[in-house]
Amino acid sequence: MKKGSIKNTRINAEVRKEIQAILMRGIKDPRVSPMASITDARVTADLKYCTVYVSVLGDEQAVADTLAGLKSASGYIRRELAHTVNLRITPELRFVADNSMSYGAHIESILGELKEAGGMGSDDEENEEENGGEDQDGGPDSEE
Repeated sequence: MKKGSIKNTRINAEVRKEIQAILMRGIKDPRVSPMASITDARVTADLKYCTVYVSVLGDEQAVADTLAGLKSASGYIRRELAHTVNLRITPELRFVADNSMSYGAHIESILGELKEAGGMGSDDEENEEENGGEDQDGGPDSEE
């Protein structure tokens, strides 16, 4: 099975959905934050391993505690996954913190600061710079 195939994409989506459902039904480990969500799951082509990306609302300590709790509950999650998803091999789960939300917020704040500081020009200025200050219609003197 190829990595980007339709079958692999469907398996990734199904595994992500089921792990999220298992997480919502409740893992009894108090370290797992109730504000944790599964953003992505990537199963290898041989279906033996799965990297699960977890987003946690909170500070770095909450993220570390949630990952530790999920790692200790990975056997339970894998067993529940085996009951709900019909695969020949149930993949071994590896949980990784997904920092894309915080990274996106960081980039958004940088763009906001640039806009407030006047570092980003308006669209009219950009169009004028691209055309070298010439008229956009070409005028009667332009050669084509």
